[in-house]
Amino acid sequence: MHLRKKYIGSKAFYASVIALVIPMVIQSGITSFVNLLDNVMVGRLGTQPMSGVAIVNQIIFIFNLTIFGGMSGASIFGAQYYGKGDLEGLRDTLRFRLLFAFAISGVGIAALLGFGRSFFQLYLNGEASSPQEIAATLGYAQEYMLIMLWGLLPFAVSNCFASVLKDTGETFIPMTASVISIGVNLVLNYLLIFGSLGFPKMGVAGAALATVIARYIEAAYLIAQSYRHKARFPFLSGAFKSLRVPLPLVRRIGVTGTPLMLNEMLWSMGISLITACYASRGLSAVAATNISSTAHNLFALLLMAMGNAVAILVGQQLGANDIEGAKDTVRKLVVFGAGVNLVMGLLLVCAAPFIPYIYNTEPQVRQLASALLMISGAFLPLGSVTNCSYFAIRSGGRTFITFLFDCVYTWAVCLPIAFLLSRYTALSLPWMFFLVQCADSGLKAVIALLMLKSGIWARNVVNS
Repeated sequence: MHLRKKYIGSKAFYASVIALVIPMVIQSGITSFVNLLDNVMVGRLGTQPMSGVAIVNQIIFIFNLTIFGGMSGASIFGAQYYGKGDLEGLRDTLRFRLLFAFAISGVGIAALLGFGRSFFQLYLNGEASSPQEIAATLGYAQEYMLIMLWGLLPFAVSNCFASVLKDTGETFIPMTASVISIGVNLVLNYLLIFGSLGFPKMGVAGAALATVIARYIEAAYLIAQSYRHKARFPFLSGAFKSLRVPLPLVRRIGVTGTPLMLNEMLWSMGISLITACYASRGLSAVAATNISSTAHNLFALLLMAMGNAVAILVGQQLGANDIEGAKDTVRKLVVFGAGVNLVMGLLLVCAAPFIPYIYNTEPQVRQLASALLMISGAFLPLGSVTNCSYFAIRSGGRTFITFLFDCVYTWAVCLPIAFLLSRYTALSLPWMFFLVQCADSGLKAVIALLMLKSGIWARNVVNS
């Protein structure tokens, strides 16, 4: 009975969690489903166009995670300011987010324009693919990238408003914005990739243009809806009379948030380099990894939503100085998250043999993708434990610990394993992937549970 009370919550507890999680699951679910459809549509053009797009998206993934890291650093303070009832503090964090978004967007555009081709070549192995295949894939990647650059800033601005709304517990407006955006993206993909209904047939350029247009629409909707409901979001009143952010708060967000931003940026770079190690097995490995990661995201919806639920609920409890309540919430959410992701993992394992057949690609690519999906499904419950733990530690402002736990672990353990296996063994892609997952989800879950049990993460940062 004692164990049940310690690890299992009441009906009211789960009702509040589900009410918070469902909009995020719907938003992420529609996004992941449409990403899968996008992926399939690009895949209809052939393995080389699909690989070119996948390579660019690996690089843009680093930008996206850097933006997420910067927003997350400010959100630690935003969620706790909201829990405390300090609207001016929440306004200051919004201004900080917006300035950060413009700065990182400029850096991202400059880096891709200056070094994009060099980045792409990391994923192309001259020994495993022919010169013609490599040249064609590079051409598709360059064409796709030059249009996608126009979507970096609206993506960053959307994240500013979505993150500050989520700090207040508002998840419906960001969900709706995302649904509209991906609906537009899906329709424009169909029209522009294949030239349907009289539109020009643009191939990978059409896929990029559809994404960019959708991102501008999403940003416009989020801003408009936020200001339309100013009575619900009083922190928006006077939020942009100036862009000044108090220097003490900048320092505090900097000290707390910089490790978090560096963590997201360097972690995503580490993941991209691990993917480049997988790519040493040829273009078929690039295509299979792309199919696997896209389909996996659809089954990992609850994994990410539970992490966000931890960040919001625990952040607000810590801001209200309910330390023991925050610890109790984390325990129950970790158990709940592992349970629901066990179910999702089993569903993914069962679906893995069939998912690759929706792609127009070679049998070898399908076989590889199916094997990767089975492995991903088996590790979903452990991935949920590490993800919930990461957000719990982050919510207490222990961002240096999250930096060690996430980024340093990836670079010091997972990346060396992937590199050594790719360079000094003849192991197939599925075996490489399995061994990396053993380190990334298996061993890491044990470390995560030990850190949660210690309780060192649970603190109030706005009053510290």
